[in-house]
Amino acid sequence: MAIRLGGLASGMDIDSIVRDMMRVERIRVDKVSQKNTQLEWTRESYNEVNKWLAEFVLKTRESFDLTDSSSGVLLNRSVSSMKWVKAATAADPGIVEVSARSNAVNSSYDINVVQLAANWSAASKEPISAEGADRGSLRSQFQLSAGDVIDFTIKTQNTKGEEQTVNIFVNDEKTVISITKDGKELPVIELSGKNLFNISLKEIAGHINQADIGVTAMYDESIDRFFLQTNETGEKNTIEITDNSSILIDQGGSMEEADFISRLKLQYRHTELSGDGSPVETAKDVAAGQIYTGKDAVIDFGMAKGIRQSSNQFTINNIDINLKAAGSTTIKVETDENSVIDKITEFVNQYNELIDKINAKLGEARYREYPPLTEEQKKEMTDREIELWEEKAKSGLLRNDQVISSTMQRIRSGLYEKVEGIQGAFSHLTQIGISTESYASGSMGGRLSIDEVKLREALRKDIDGVIELLFKEPDSGITDENEKRQNTGLAGRLYGDLVTGMKEIIIKAGPGEDASLFRKVNSTMLVDFVTQHSSISMLDETIKNNAKRILELERRLADKENDLWRRFSAMEKALNEMYAQSDWLYQQFYM
Repeated sequence: MAIRLGGLASGMDIDSIVRDMMRVERIRVDKVSQKNTQLEWTRESYNEVNKWLAEFVLKTRESFDLTDSSSGVLLNRSVSSMKWVKAATAADPGIVEVSARSNAVNSSYDINVVQLAANWSAASKEPISAEGADRGSLRSQFQLSAGDVIDFTIKTQNTKGEEQTVNIFVNDEKTVISITKDGKELPVIELSGKNLFNISLKEIAGHINQADIGVTAMYDESIDRFFLQTNETGEKNTIEITDNSSILIDQGGSMEEADFISRLKLQYRHTELSGDGSPVETAKDVAAGQIYTGKDAVIDFGMAKGIRQSSNQFTINNIDINLKAAGSTTIKVETDENSVIDKITEFVNQYNELIDKINAKLGEARYREYPPLTEEQKKEMTDREIELWEEKAKSGLLRNDQVISSTMQRIRSGLYEKVEGIQGAFSHLTQIGISTESYASGSMGGRLSIDEVKLREALRKDIDGVIELLFKEPDSGITDENEKRQNTGLAGRLYGDLVTGMKEIIIKAGPGEDASLFRKVNSTMLVDFVTQHSSISMLDETIKNNAKRILELERRLADKENDLWRRFSAMEKALNEMYAQSDWLYQQFYM
């Protein structure tokens, strides 16, 4: 940078002169910068609209029971999972709890619960520790001798036929845990610092549980009892305990070998049928080498006798059943007319709210006389003045936007197009009492209205037809996208059209900070954006290019400012030299 001489010789305010001259030059940079700010605001507005669309899809799909996030991951569910279409009631809810899926048939069913499904469980029938023993040490607790070895294996098999084992080996030197799952051996866990002297039964139970093979072990020191049970119910869930322990115990002065499992004094519930066929429960000792199973639920459903289920929760005839106790009762399934009307009304209201917000965005007034403020302008204004100005400047950036307008037009037309392949009585939205509201001056239209009387008549005529019209899923063999859309129910078609529009907005403005939200709507939402557009939206590309241009213009401005200072500095230097010569000549003539 050149040395800047600030007008000492000329008496001129060089700094102000250069600043004024550069202010004119900066107008071009400010215009590009203002344009970029406007583009950034436009991108934010697109992102805001796209977020509205995504939230509408997620919220209404959840309301319709078409999604499930109970596992922490959002999962799409079939139309049959909807629980608000049909109502199922049990005459005695103490015996069964029931709910009906949307495709359950209206009828009454007799159900007799013979027995509930149960897991296998065992517990110590009496205290298991030696009197006065240290329960933090297996050797003390069970009065083991030097050289004794505890070595037992628990093997389980689940309803899929998968076998899993955990082996516990403890001697005077170490503890070793070996785990096998579905034929694959996991890395052996060797605890060299733990042995018969200092490992507790509670720690052994903890290692069994950590093995995660479908069993739970517990030792309650306060009552000195050990508990062992399978995690799942049903006869196909089995458990077998083998014991290769080497333990010597004193039997009246003579030492005899015993296994470790017998020292736990475990008993389990055993069910046998009496002469009249009624179940009788007895207690039996758990023995090593025996295979034990859980119990299946057994029910009679109408004339279908002896139906067995591995769990107390299952589905028959699209009725979800949860058994609570043995006994007989009646289940009734019927259309929940009010619930269906409430759900459809809620959906229409949420749709209308979305339409109102987007119509307001598309119809916002545009104030072109309010461009984005420059930094110099902001310095001369209060925060409130800046806020009011930018409110005007941001208004109307999406006024009559083509991308959003075409999306809304596609949605509106899709709702009134015929659904092909319908088996029920209805193929158009107006046939079930839903139509467009009458046009109002100043409105962009698109809102829906419900004729509840006509909707209720449609439900009574053909409830399945109403559900099919709204939620029909296209045949899996259809590959053409247009044909697939024509064969999709109106709600599903609406969601598909929204996804298409959202993808177009993302290509235009990117996903902003809501990428994860859009993936919840559609897992492939961002695939084309990433693969075909390299995650760079059209606006992002323009903003980036403008930013490069601003940097270049700023560089030119800096060069221009330096050049002006060089020129003025040269003038100041020349004036200084001239004044110095004048002083010398004056001194020569008059001194």
